[in-house]
Amino acid sequence: MARKNPIPKRKASGKKSSKKGSAIKRFLSILKWIIIGFFGSTLFFVVIYRFINPPVTTFMAYRTVSQVFKGEKMQLKKNWIDIEDISPNMIRAVIAAEDNLFVKHNGFDKAAIERAIEHNKKGKRIRGGSTISQQTAKNVFLWPNRSFVRKGLEVYFTFLIENIWSKQRIMEVYLNVIETGKGIYGVEKASKTYFKKSSTSLSPGEAALIAASLPSPLRYSITNPGPYMRSRQAQIVTQMYNIETLKVKK
Repeated sequence: MARKNPIPKRKASGKKSSKKGSAIKRFLSILKWIIIGFFGSTLFFVVIYRFINPPVTTFMAYRTVSQVFKGEKMQLKKNWIDIEDISPNMIRAVIAAEDNLFVKHNGFDKAAIERAIEHNKKGKRIRGGSTISQQTAKNVFLWPNRSFVRKGLEVYFTFLIENIWSKQRIMEVYLNVIETGKGIYGVEKASKTYFKKSSTSLSPGEAALIAASLPSPLRYSITNPGPYMRSRQAQIVTQMYNIETLKVKK
């Protein structure tokens, strides 16, 4: 006598299929809320920082934790200063050194990026093509190491701050959060540390010296500048009066 196919197996297969479908739905639901949470939280902080000065940045936290893991003394020195009180020389200097088209672009300088790519193909010292807006996004919201993920997030945050903040606010945050020495952040703390005065009264040469160190402030000395720093300082001072600078509204 022929045996009938056991019915329980068919039921078990149906249950497995149902469980698999439920698991996928749960995963998609969790993923949806993760995406919503990410975009919601990032947008929230970008809007908040348009009006409120960030007490500490992701970059600062990363550097501080790195010091602890290396067994070094924890250092985090900064003094916030409103952009209206920063010397125009300092604003001109960073635009001349880092981003000549800052007042004109929408956050990205395509020509600078292309030049950096061509330069780096030659295997020389790595050169970045980041604008001041991109550097601000990286310093406030991201970590310092290079990766495609971080670069993608940098583009995302740059787009947000360019559309939510003003150019003046971007510059103000940038000048207050950039690394200017070991455990030193912002031009005000740098000015007081290296020149014993507020950034309000920085001369063109002093501002240019700070700006010259920005590609690698842990490598280049402001207090004891070498030939490269002096040469770069002179280039920046010359360029400071050949670029369009930011007009600060008081």
